[in-house]
Amino acid sequence: MGEDVDQLANTIADCRICRDNPIGEMLPHEPRPVVRMSTTARICIAGQAPGLRVHKSGQPFDDPSGDRLRDWLGVDKDIFYDKSRIALIPMGFCFPGYDAKKSDLPPRKECQAAWHERVYAAMPQIELVVVIGQYAQAYHMGDSRKKTLTETVANWREVYHPDRNPRVLPLPHPSWRNSGWLKKNPWFDEDVLPVLRSEVKRLVLD
Repeated sequence: MGEDVDQLANTIADCRICRDNPIGEMLPHEPRPVVRMSTTARICIAGQAPGLRVHKSGQPFDDPSGDRLRDWLGVDKDIFYDKSRIALIPMGFCFPGYDAKKSDLPPRKECQAAWHERVYAAMPQIELVVVIGQYAQAYHMGDSRKKTLTETVANWREVYHPDRNPRVLPLPHPSWRNSGWLKKNPWFDEDVLPVLRSEVKRLVLD
C-alpha cells in the first residue's frame, strides 16, 4: 500500500534537499518543486525538469513546448492540468538553473533518489508513462533505451507492451528546437502519435 498521495505531494512541495543537503553543488535559488499527482490519473507525463518560466508560474509545461505536447496528446489545458486525469512527474522537480552557455542544467539527482520510488508506489493505478527526454527515458526504460533519441523513439514497441505495467511510450521533447527532427522523421506523426492519442482517449477522455 503506497503513501497517501495528497500528503506525499505536500511533503514534496516542502522539499529543500537540493538546497540544504545537496548532491554536488547547491541549487542556486530557492526550490519550487512542481509535480501533479493523484490516485485516479491513469496516464503520467514524465519529463525532465521545470524551466525558468515554470519555476516562476508553478505551472508545468506552461510554454510553447506544452502547447505542442497538448496537441500531440489531443487534449486542451483544462484536461491536461486536471491532476485527476493526468499526472505530471518530471525527473527533477525544481528548475535546476543554467550552465555557462545559459542552457538548462540536467535534472537534480536528489529528486530521483528521494522521491521517485515513493511517488510511483503511491500511484499504482498508472497504466501508461509517457517519457520525454533522455533522463526520463533512462529511468523508465532502463536497458531498452537506445544510444540515440531517434533509435529510442523508433523502438517504442519494445516498451509499449501489453504485458508491461505500466506501459511506456517514449517521445522526443516537444520543444520547437526539435521541429527539424520531426520533419526528418515523419514516421513519428504517422506511427506514434495515433497510438498516443488512442491511449489518451481510452485512459483520459472516455
